[in-house]
Amino acid sequence: MRPFLYERPETIDEVFALLDRAAPESSKLLAGGTDLLPLMKDEIVAPNELIDIKRLVEIDDQIELTADGLRIGALATLAEIENNPFVRADYAALSQAAGLAASPQLRNMATIGGNLLQRPRCWYFRDSEVHCWLKGGEECFAVEGENQLHAIFDGSPCHAVHPSDLAAALLMFGASVVARGATHERTIAIEDFFTLPKADHRIEHMLRPDEMIVAITLPSRPTTARSVYVKAMDRAVWAFALIGVAALLDVQEGRIAEARLVLSGAAPIPWRVAKADSLLLNSTPGPKIFGDAARLAMDGAEPLSQNAYKLPLAEALILRALAAAAESPAT
Repeated sequence: MRPFLYERPETIDEVFALLDRAAPESSKLLAGGTDLLPLMKDEIVAPNELIDIKRLVEIDDQIELTADGLRIGALATLAEIENNPFVRADYAALSQAAGLAASPQLRNMATIGGNLLQRPRCWYFRDSEVHCWLKGGEECFAVEGENQLHAIFDGSPCHAVHPSDLAAALLMFGASVVARGATHERTIAIEDFFTLPKADHRIEHMLRPDEMIVAITLPSRPTTARSVYVKAMDRAVWAFALIGVAALLDVQEGRIAEARLVLSGAAPIPWRVAKADSLLLNSTPGPKIFGDAARLAMDGAEPLSQNAYKLPLAEALILRALAAAAESPAT
């Protein structure tokens, strides 16, 4: 790890003053540090300055019900989200996603703001000796290399998958990211916040270098809506998703009034499968329609040489998630 300057400002204005004086990418904000510090150790990023925001009073870790839904402060930890009674009662898939992420020790440190901004775990991206496309190179080495954990949906020259379990659940719930800059605050729908990396924007989100996440908001849900998050891992616990599924069903009078499916571990960003959602609408829940939706969800998938197993795995998990959402208590 290269030497860096550590700053611990007392106000958010001081944070933006520090960011303003620095060149882009030369400063990084530090909260839980569970992704940033490993990136620094591997010299994937080498900021000249770390700005500790963990104790700023203007950014909080509160989780509270509002008139419009739920607000989660950017410093809320995954453990706090997993165990919060409001989240468990009304947004069960988000609680489950938090509980399936990482280890208990990391969940006690990692914040939701940092979780959404974490970079891919692709072994080519994480190798400081490999100049892959996402780091400014000419090619994604996963295309012809070891790609068993990579994307089955792409749309980007990068074939890494987004590592966040919570991001899939938040996209399913129609959440928004509240971002603050020195002179502005803006709310970004999470479907717009995550973006496929392109040649002129080789990162997975739309947060600007001079902004920080201050909160996540989730709209209120019908009391009849039910949600679940499931995932498959390459070891029993504490691993990133080979495939994860966030599913929401709102069944009224025996028919599906709303359906939302989002995949993790399948693409460079959380992947919405809107065709499957549309198929489920107005249908009677059951194994037949769930199976049809699972197969339709794979429409457009383009697996690489070593990860075609993800297609039947995703179908099986979608079936499991939809069945659980249809049977679970309203959340």
